[in-house]
Amino acid sequence: MGFSIAEELASQGAQVVLVSGPTALNTQNPNIERIDVVSAQEMYEASLQFFPACDGGIMTAAVADFSPVIIESKKVKRGKENYFIELTPTKDIAASLGKIKTTNQFLLGFALETNNEESNAKVKLEKKNLDFIVLNSLNDKGAGFQFDTNKITVINKLGECKKFELKSKTEVAKDIVNELIAYYEE
Repeated sequence: MGFSIAEELASQGAQVVLVSGPTALNTQNPNIERIDVVSAQEMYEASLQFFPACDGGIMTAAVADFSPVIIESKKVKRGKENYFIELTPTKDIAASLGKIKTTNQFLLGFALETNNEESNAKVKLEKKNLDFIVLNSLNDKGAGFQFDTNKITVINKLGECKKFELKSKTEVAKDIVNELIAYYEE
C-alpha cells in the first residue's frame, strides 16, 4: 500500500521520501527517494529525520509493537524445554511524529482492526494527533495483507467517514490521495 501511495503522489508531482522495510518491491517514479531500513529503530530514526522537512507523512504500515531485548548473533539450538524471549515495546513512530507535527503538516495513519473497528480507529486518530486515518479490516474478504486489493474507510480529524468498495491497491492509493487533496482544497 505504501508503494502504491508513493507512486500516486509522485505521479501527481510530489517529491516523495519513502521509508521502507525489507521488501522485493521497487519504485518506478524518479520523484521518489527511497530510504531502506531493516529494524523498527532504523525506521523510527529515518522518519524523525525526514518528517520535519516534509509537507506531511503517510504511515501505511505499523512496525512490530515489540522487539527482542536480546538479539542473538547465532542460531539458538534446541535443548531446552522452553525458551523465553523477553520483549520490549518499540517506539510508536506515528505518535512521535504527531507530537512534532506543525500546523502546516498533515499526518495520515492506518488502522488494521478486527473488532469495534471504527471506534478504535477514531481513538487512534485522536491519540496520535493524526489528521486522517485509513481503516482496513481483516474481516473484509480480499482486504488487508497478502492481497493486491483493499477495502478502506477514510476518517478525518473532524470525524467524517468515507467508505470505499474493494479495489486494487493502485485504485485505493488514488482514493486516499484524492481525499487528502479534496480536504485541503476546501
